[in-house]
Amino acid sequence: MTNKSKTLYIGVTNNLLRRVNEHKEKLVEGFTKKYNITKLVYFETTPDINSAIKREKQLKNWYRKWKINLIESVNKNWNDLAESWFNNKDAETSSA
Repeated sequence: MTNKSKTLYIGVTNNLLRRVNEHKEKLVEGFTKKYNITKLVYFETTPDINSAIKREKQLKNWYRKWKINLIESVNKNWNDLAESWFNNKDAETSSA
């Protein structure tokens, strides 16, 4: 699948670990569940909620190509940056 066909999602949270888990486990109805958005390929931190919301609005108004360039400037292969954040369920069951 090319990057041109990938669905992109931009959001704001005060707890990235919790929010990524909600997306991966499809715990919340909405866009990410509908389009199976489970990979974290880019994130930014901000000093406060107001600057986070401002940045979210800015990015949502960008052209798709600009967003892809931003992601690829730090994550050329679109790796899941949160892949190691959660327990591997297969490893848990195999070691039990």
